[in-house]
Amino acid sequence: MSVAESTLSERILARDPRAIARAITLIENEAPEGAKLIGAIYPHTGRAYLVGVTGPPGAGKSTLVDRLTTEFRKAGHTVGILAVDPTSPYSGGAILGDRVRMQSHAEDPGVFIRSMATRGHLGGLASTTAEAAIVMDAAGFDIIIIETVGVGQDEVDIVRTADISLVTVVPGTGDEVQALKAGIMEIADIFVVNKADREGADRTAASIEAMLSLEMWGEDAWRPPVMRTVATSGGGVPELVAMIDQYRQRTSAALMERRRARSAWRLREILGRRFVNDVEQRILAKGEFDQLLDAVTHRTVDPYAAADSVMARAMGHRSIAGAPLDHVGIAVNDAAAFSELFRKLAGLTTDEPEVVGSHRLRFVDAGGATLELVEATSPDAPVAKFLAKRGDALHHLCFRVTDIDAAIAQLSKQGVKFIDEQARQGAHGSRIAFIHPSSAGGLLIELKQPAAGAGH
Repeated sequence: MSVAESTLSERILARDPRAIARAITLIENEAPEGAKLIGAIYPHTGRAYLVGVTGPPGAGKSTLVDRLTTEFRKAGHTVGILAVDPTSPYSGGAILGDRVRMQSHAEDPGVFIRSMATRGHLGGLASTTAEAAIVMDAAGFDIIIIETVGVGQDEVDIVRTADISLVTVVPGTGDEVQALKAGIMEIADIFVVNKADREGADRTAASIEAMLSLEMWGEDAWRPPVMRTVATSGGGVPELVAMIDQYRQRTSAALMERRRARSAWRLREILGRRFVNDVEQRILAKGEFDQLLDAVTHRTVDPYAAADSVMARAMGHRSIAGAPLDHVGIAVNDAAAFSELFRKLAGLTTDEPEVVGSHRLRFVDAGGATLELVEATSPDAPVAKFLAKRGDALHHLCFRVTDIDAAIAQLSKQGVKFIDEQARQGAHGSRIAFIHPSSAGGLLIELKQPAAGAGH
C-alpha cells in the first residue's frame, strides 16, 4: 500500500469525514485505489449493524430515516447513512436530494450522511453500496442505515446488504399491498406503515397481516411485525427502534449465517463484474464486442453461442496464465541409456517408446512433472540439429492447457510467435504446439492439450 493509501485508511479509522467521503468516491468510481483501500480497512469491520429501509416512492423513507437517526443518537449510537438516488437514463445525473431532508443532523459529528447514485444499477441500490458501508463500518459507526431508491417490486438487493430490512408502505395509494408482491414481500423483517395518521392506515396494516397469515411460520421463526409510524412528527418511531433492537437480539445467533450468505452473493457479483471487465479489456479486440452484438442482433449467432465462444477464449487465456508444467523435454542421443541411468539412480520407470513424426519419445515418470526423452529418427529431424550443436541437453518445457486452440489464439493476439500456427498431433493422442524461442526468452516452450483421459 502506498503512503497516501495508508494515510487515507488511518484517517478513515479515525472517523475523518473528508477521508470517508474521499474513500467512497474512489469506490464509486471503481478506481484501483478503492479496492486496495477496502483490503486495508476490511479487518477493522464487522462491528456495525446495517439497517435497510426500502419501499415505494413517496412512502416517506427519507423522513423516517431522519427520525430513526434521532432515536439512535438519543441511545448514544453513532450513525452512518447511505441514501441511494436514481440516476437519470438521459442525463446520467442524480438529484441526490435525500440528504436535504436530513439537515437536522448535518452538524452532528456522530452522523455521516452520503448520497449515492445508482448509475444504472437495478435492485434499488448502487453497485458499490456494500463497499461504502464497509468504509462506514471501519470508521466506527455503530448503526449504518441504507435507504434504497424506492423503485417498486424488484427492489430486493437490500436483503443482500443489510442485517435487517424495513419495508415501508403508505396508505391511500390504492392497492398498497400490490407494491409488496413479486419478491419484496419476502424480504421484510419489519413492515412499517408510515403516514399512519392518514385514512386507510388500518386497512393497509390489516392487508399486510392477512398476507402474513397465509404463510406457515415455525415456532422459533421471526414473524415480521407490522408497525405504524408518522415520521413527520416522530410518532411510533421509538417503538420501531425498540422492535429493531428486539429483532437484533432475537436473531443474533443467525446473524453470521446471514452475513455469510451476503458475502457469498457479493463475492459472486464482484467476480462476475471483474470477469466481464477483463474479457472486454484483455480478451476481445477493439470493436469485437460490437461485432458479436451485431451478429446476435441479426440472428447469425445466438447469444449462448456468442457467450460460449468468448468463454472458451477467456478460459484458454486463464489456462495459460496458470498452466501446470506437464513435462521437461530432454534431447538425447541414446534414450535407452538414459532410461537405464534413471532406473539405477532413482528407480524411475520409462514408458514404451512412441514415434511421433521424426522423433522417438520416451516418457519417464518422475513422480511430478514427467521427463520426456527425445531422440531423432532421421538426420533431418529438428532435434538432430539441436543435438549436433549442444549434445544431450534440456530441449524444451511443456505446459498443459485445456483448450490449445483458444491458447494459440489468445497468445497470438498478444504478439507471441508460434512455430506451429495450428495445433498438431503429439504423443498419446495429445495436441501440441511450440512457441518460437524468440517469444520465450530463447527457450523452446511447448503447449499441450492432453487427450481425454490420457495420463500424459
